[in-house]
Amino acid sequence: MSENDPTTNGQEGQQADQPAPSEHLNLKVKAQDGNEVYFKVKKTTQFSKVMSAYCKKVGADLESVRFLFDGQRLRPDQTPADLNMEDEDEIDAMVQQTGGAH
Repeated sequence: MSENDPTTNGQEGQQADQPAPSEHLNLKVKAQDGNEVYFKVKKTTQFSKVMSAYCKKVGADLESVRFLFDGQRLRPDQTPADLNMEDEDEIDAMVQQTGGAH
């Protein structure tokens, strides 16, 4: 069975309008203020690319934003495949608070 074969090959439960498992995912990065940015990435794309693209789009400093998935901090070298992410999964973008003690 080929991964590029658009038929379901007897796999029940797959929607007819979607081909067999795609190598792309649509991920949503959601900021604390509710703003959402969508990215279409391969399952093998490192999060460093998503992180830098998000920060560039919203005008934030990469060093000041933390990315979380299911409460766990994402590392730049991880991929969606590493975390068994699915289409339409949501990543939280948190701006790190600094200072306050002095």
